[in-house]
Amino acid sequence: MRKLLITMGDPAGVGPEIICRALAELDEARRSRMVVIGTLEVLERARQVTGANVTFSASPQPGAIHVEQVGLPVPLPQWGRVEPAAGDAAFRYVERAVRMAQEGGGCIVTAPINKEALNRAGHHYDGHTGMIAALTKSPTSFMLLASEVLSAIHVSTHVSLQDAIGRVTASRVLATIEAGHQFFRRIGVESPRIAVAGLNPHCGENGLFGSQEAKFIAPAISEAKRMGIAVTGPISPDSVFHRALQGEFDLVVAQYHDQGHIPVKLAAFETTVNISLGLPIDRTSVDHGTAFDIAGTGQASHRNMLSAIAYAETLAELPRAEERTSSTHKTQPETS
Repeated sequence: MRKLLITMGDPAGVGPEIICRALAELDEARRSRMVVIGTLEVLERARQVTGANVTFSASPQPGAIHVEQVGLPVPLPQWGRVEPAAGDAAFRYVERAVRMAQEGGGCIVTAPINKEALNRAGHHYDGHTGMIAALTKSPTSFMLLASEVLSAIHVSTHVSLQDAIGRVTASRVLATIEAGHQFFRRIGVESPRIAVAGLNPHCGENGLFGSQEAKFIAPAISEAKRMGIAVTGPISPDSVFHRALQGEFDLVVAQYHDQGHIPVKLAAFETTVNISLGLPIDRTSVDHGTAFDIAGTGQASHRNMLSAIAYAETLAELPRAEERTSSTHKTQPETS
């Protein structure tokens, strides 16, 4: 039985609070599978703020949540402040969790990090997925937002809109389709119905508003169909998510970050789970940030953390398939 490795996130954000609240709602059998990778003093501070009925211990103890202790070299950071020391700690939590997952096969669940704090600490990553891809030396990775009502996998994520347009290549679009297809088959969907969104308004209107659909997206879809994948598109981005929400598709391939994030979060903000694909380890996450404006107040909702934990529990029971695609080695790495 694989462990769930929960990283604490930025110590100045809401991560410690939502971990405390989420774990307090779980029964003893579920909590016994979990290890929090973080700093005990920060978790105790969060426990007091939230009033969560949960006990943490730096060593395995009956009835307590085991904390894989990663100490802070400085005093506890203030709630809601961007601090390099907190960004460094957030990196070290993930680094330790990746090593533990590689050694013991655990599934990682991540609480939110602050990208500014992370980069000010000298760790130049644009998010968890890119960080874990680098730590595991993975050539490429994909971000999937999954919910019970709508799911999207992204061709690119944490890059500027201008750069995102340049990443819409036939090889990357094909690799994204394949990654989504393989993952949905892994979770029990025998023949996933995948829709591919266009990049431009109205899918370019036959070149009037752009040519990426004809040059890159349509050829990738044709190749995916040749491989036996049930894929449709390109479909106009202003209608494809509605059709998926109505049950026509299991998954939408979004061409860039906001194209996929906005509709999925609008449909299921508190229950959407961020899942990293293309990596040698499993990782789920909340789909929100550090919420510095309410950190330390005990107000942060833990529903999304509960969803991320539940999804990780499901993945931990499933055998890992080879998460590689025939086109991965040809595509530009996406590390976000």
